[in-house]
Amino acid sequence: MNLTTPILALLTGTLAGALFAFFRVPIPAPPTISGILGIVGIYLGFKAIDALGYGFDLIEALGL
Repeated sequence: MNLTTPILALLTGTLAGALFAFFRVPIPAPPTISGILGIVGIYLGFKAIDALGYGFDLIEALGL
């Protein structure tokens, strides 16, 4: 597994978080552990459905 992209993403996020803190502006993410876990849950749910092969193409069904 290539770890370059995840490491760069983590470094970019860390730099962005540091800049938000430095300029004392609120971060554009949930500032609590429950908010972060909600985001992780969305990701895990997406990956689970993807791995099971289920899905419905809503964009195609709407003709967009």
